[in-house]
Amino acid sequence: MSRIGNKIIKLPAGVTVSRSDNNVVVKGPKGELSQPIDPDFKLEQEGEELKVLRPTEQKRHKALHGLYRSLVNNAVVGVSEGYKKELELVGVGYKATNQGNVLDLSLGYSHNIIFVVPEELKVTTEMVKGQNPKVILEGSDKQLIGLVAAKLRELRKIEPYKGKGVRFTGEQIRRKAGKTAAK
Repeated sequence: MSRIGNKIIKLPAGVTVSRSDNNVVVKGPKGELSQPIDPDFKLEQEGEELKVLRPTEQKRHKALHGLYRSLVNNAVVGVSEGYKKELELVGVGYKATNQGNVLDLSLGYSHNIIFVVPEELKVTTEMVKGQNPKVILEGSDKQLIGLVAAKLRELRKIEPYKGKGVRFTGEQIRRKAGKTAAK
């Protein structure tokens, strides 16, 4: 029994879901998302509730049931509320500025890094005195935000001794003791 697959998806006001062959198209106030889905799976809508139904009890269908329900739910939440990720730049002299969707990052290398964020996302930067610079990604596609955030994080991985690098806001870092701890 799939607990996640059997959960009901609540459709907020202004969100419509339609099905075409292998895609589920979700439209809402924050945009439109298309999610590929196996044609065997059925979508059943009753008022403001949506159910994803699997055709058989085959192992393959059971394995995909929860996945497709989660993907459709992420699309519904994305077009109604949207998603947001915040990254922090921790290190002396680390800076971030943006012009439109082009990020200019100074991460301690000999040159600045120019990073172009996809047009589907909105990027903003915060430079508050006394705090670490922040890069904020907003959009309706959860997968795309996660991918861009991971690529930004990869530009300067967190080192375990001083904790410098690009990290998610609120992320806990495992720190190592240096050489002097052995004495």
